[in-house]
Amino acid sequence: MKLHACLLGEWVCLNDDPDCVIGHNGQSPDTWYEENAELWAPHQRKEHSYYELDYVNLVYKGISYRINPIFLQVSEF
Repeated sequence: MKLHACLLGEWVCLNDDPDCVIGHNGQSPDTWYEENAELWAPHQRKEHSYYELDYVNLVYKGISYRINPIFLQVSEF
């Protein structure tokens, strides 16, 4: 399984960085995906609020990102 993310307009394979961590628990991309792919999503949203959009935190090549899950893709090869 390969987990790809669009980071600042460039698609990268998160699995290529051995130090990459994703999610609240700081898991490897493989573990994060296999263990429910947890992300932050509010139960109730304020109307017209940027701050309550769904997101996932990740660290790729030493840089922290907060991205919307629509910028993640999974491939089997």
